[in-house]
Amino acid sequence: MTLAEKVVAFNKNLKFPENVRLPKNISVMNPFDTIEESSPESLRISAEFYTKFYSDNTPRHLILGINPGKSGAGITGIPFTSPESLKEDCGIACSKNGREVSGRFLYEVIKKYGGVAFFYSKYLISNVCPLGFIKRTDKNRGVNRNYYDYTNLMVSTTPFILKTLKQQIDFGIDTDKVYCLGNGDNYKYLNNLNKEHSFFGEVIPLPHPRYIAQYKQKDKEKYVATYLEKLNI
Repeated sequence: MTLAEKVVAFNKNLKFPENVRLPKNISVMNPFDTIEESSPESLRISAEFYTKFYSDNTPRHLILGINPGKSGAGITGIPFTSPESLKEDCGIACSKNGREVSGRFLYEVIKKYGGVAFFYSKYLISNVCPLGFIKRTDKNRGVNRNYYDYTNLMVSTTPFILKTLKQQIDFGIDTDKVYCLGNGDNYKYLNNLNKEHSFFGEVIPLPHPRYIAQYKQKDKEKYVATYLEKLNI
């Protein structure tokens, strides 16, 4: 099997454990769940994406975000890739519209790294937790939540995270290092997990793209340079 085939099969089989009790008003966001209305297109366009860029068995390094957000992977099934990035940067059609600030920053890095084909020949982007979480507000608006936002969620989700991380490493990932998007709670969690299980030789933290896009826009080029420096270690 090619790496593309392994990733597509992994996505199709992603299921959150039924025995995990979620905090109040929190639900799992699974873009590949056949119950969800967006699932058929998420499966199609993500399969097209991975087939286009990963139809080989060349080892890649993992870049791990936190968990999928509803404006990016929640629509496309591809981490940090909104419909806008899918169309404009990857050349793949999508009937939905929308952009994601985290993804927009990351695609600026990818462009300066050498473009999508070259970047994706070196890296596979995923998340520490490959499924997302949505909290319903009093006005029934869905808001992204992180796996570590609630202690009971983080603890009860850990077996699922361990299982899916092992599955992704078994794709044939280069494990001398892994890149962690988020140098706070996400890095702390992943680094502690790695100390216990020795998945990777080194966990390299990077400032999260959303933090940069929301709070450090004036210094964006500095952060792009930081990413390029770290990714070329």
